[in-house]
Amino acid sequence: MSLRLSTVILPVRRWHEGGRDQWLRAERLGFHTAYSYDHLAWRSFRDGPWFGALPTLTAAAAVTERLRLGTLVTSPNFRHPVTLAKELISLDDVSGGRITLGIGAGGNGYDATTLGQEPWTPRERADHFAEFVPLLDRLLTEGTVTERGRFYAAEEARNIPGCVQRPRLPFAVAATGPRGLKLAAAHGQAWVTTGDPKLYEDGTPEQSVAAIRGQLEKLGKACADIGRDVAELDKILLTGFTPEQNSVLDSVDAFVDFAGRHRDLGFTEIVIHSPIPDSQFAADEAVFERIATEAVNQLG
Repeated sequence: MSLRLSTVILPVRRWHEGGRDQWLRAERLGFHTAYSYDHLAWRSFRDGPWFGALPTLTAAAAVTERLRLGTLVTSPNFRHPVTLAKELISLDDVSGGRITLGIGAGGNGYDATTLGQEPWTPRERADHFAEFVPLLDRLLTEGTVTERGRFYAAEEARNIPGCVQRPRLPFAVAATGPRGLKLAAAHGQAWVTTGDPKLYEDGTPEQSVAAIRGQLEKLGKACADIGRDVAELDKILLTGFTPEQNSVLDSVDAFVDFAGRHRDLGFTEIVIHSPIPDSQFAADEAVFERIATEAVNQLG
């Protein structure tokens, strides 16, 4: 399978003050998918504009025609499977079946406490995620669902007519631990990683590649354990969090070198951030556009 190139558009611009134009540009440049983070706020952007992912994606769906759209990623931190399923089915309908749900267990950032709750431990996040994903899967594939779990309940939750995409819109499951990888194997159409966070600041590119290779091996084992071929899953790398950080956007050659090394590991999709001035995602707009239009052809 050829390598696909996608982008992340953070929801930091008003729709009529440049927000809309970013999604149109992503389609014009030929990106496979344009994703957005699904957070209530995020790190250094906390004190500035930050809009909701699902309404933004709905607006993007209304002005684009070919571009796939998605979250990277949604988590249980402030979402409930019943209400999320209804919104996703609506979004899938508006887009004509162009939605991918990136989904992960979440972290300990602002989303973890904004609703007034105590932040979950890593084990508690994994516990919630293990219940969240299978229930969401059912809600998106069955017309009526009743289920009572430890954390989530659905009482005759109706989701008619269901997704445009059948049997449901695809899940891209972000996971590196054993429980998350089992969910990716069981419910995912794709797997997402950002690399090994322990190597982000002090690691080398070579160490990062080795760590990601180990993650892929564990994903393969999780698939084998349930009799699934790991080749059935797309493998998505979200850039910006490996030791190279954002330097992969310094030039077309730098990106091609980086993407080629990860394509050789088995990745089918590389995701780069649309530039945001004066942030960790600052990059030359002209180089970004050249990468979008030239890099995939060079990678073959």
